[in-house]
Amino acid sequence: MKKAIILSILFVTLALQTRAQFLAQQNIDYCAKQASKTISALPTDGQLNIPRSINKNTKDWRLVDYQDWCSGFWSGSLWYLYEGTKNPFFKTQAERFDKQLLPLSEQKVAYDHDLGFQIFCSYGNGYRLTKNPSYKKVMLSTANVLATLYNPKVGTILSWPREVQKFGAHNTIIDNMINLELLFWASKNGGNKNLYKIVKTHALTTMKNHFRDDYTSYHVVLYDTLTGKKIKGITHQGYADHTMWARGQSWAIYGFTMCYRETKHPEFLDFAQKVTDVYLKSLPDESLIPFWDFNAPGIPNTPRDASAAAVTASALLELSTLVKDKKKAVLYYSKAKKMLESLSTTNYQSGAVNDAFLLHSTGNMPIGGEVDASIIYADYYYIEALLRYKKMNQKK
Repeated sequence: MKKAIILSILFVTLALQTRAQFLAQQNIDYCAKQASKTISALPTDGQLNIPRSINKNTKDWRLVDYQDWCSGFWSGSLWYLYEGTKNPFFKTQAERFDKQLLPLSEQKVAYDHDLGFQIFCSYGNGYRLTKNPSYKKVMLSTANVLATLYNPKVGTILSWPREVQKFGAHNTIIDNMINLELLFWASKNGGNKNLYKIVKTHALTTMKNHFRDDYTSYHVVLYDTLTGKKIKGITHQGYADHTMWARGQSWAIYGFTMCYRETKHPEFLDFAQKVTDVYLKSLPDESLIPFWDFNAPGIPNTPRDASAAAVTASALLELSTLVKDKKKAVLYYSKAKKMLESLSTTNYQSGAVNDAFLLHSTGNMPIGGEVDASIIYADYYYIEALLRYKKMNQKK
């Protein structure tokens, strides 16, 4: 009798795992079809050709060049598709678009902090999958460029040099947490060892100054350039200075999870859980897809942000493998799975509407930029999360 019960449990477990793998691969294959349609429609005559976003009720990608902060997400997505499908076509295409990003590694001083998004998402995934030494060289060079924005008086990397005069202060945005991964990688792969100190100090300073008492994040924190003292926290893309901008909170979840992975310092793991728990507690409904700002007026008649859900789903899958509390691990995994399930429905997948992977992301609501649109970073973190989910289920 016991043997029969055990065999029955094993059968059910295997069936569930197979189902999970099938669904992940099914959605990876869906993304591959969408990306193939995009590639076939992109210009090949030297014009702008890097996809960034598709506005609501339109079908055409807004195309940008290598200088745009979103320029690395497209080739990064192609690398993930190569990994997920084993189709060499996506490797060839990823290499094609990576070449356009090369000037970013040749700057003497960084234009802004987004070099991590631009180079680690693209060249980082390319190097991980191919071990091409030229890719490593580009990443190490770019890490040094990014480090030029570090202000030791403040203890953070300057996000927007072009805005220093406007603000009259050193500015650091929560998005910057994601760009730290490039510096962590460089410090461990032949780069300047001082990069590790820079990135850890940035994370600790952000942890201290970038959050309210309830662990919700400001978008921007302003610091006195000379003394390093915090002046105030404000927003740029959220509803108001005191509200929880959804994507900003997702950057925090992802960033501090990554910081714990790279440092193994328990304060980062504890903080990653704190910023996660307030996000999960505040989600509006069972879909687990947030509105663009958790405190925006007009809820529920205001746009959602699929990109925040995609970033969070990917982060939670990793966080579920790092936390010590088994109940927390199960909670984070199950929430990530539900987020992916919601994003993989016809409500959020673009399908025949356009050639992106996902609909219903919100870029910059206060200025009406990319509102309820398809945006390339939503696609990037969606395919990343699908691959993470697939790998986790293969190991079980």
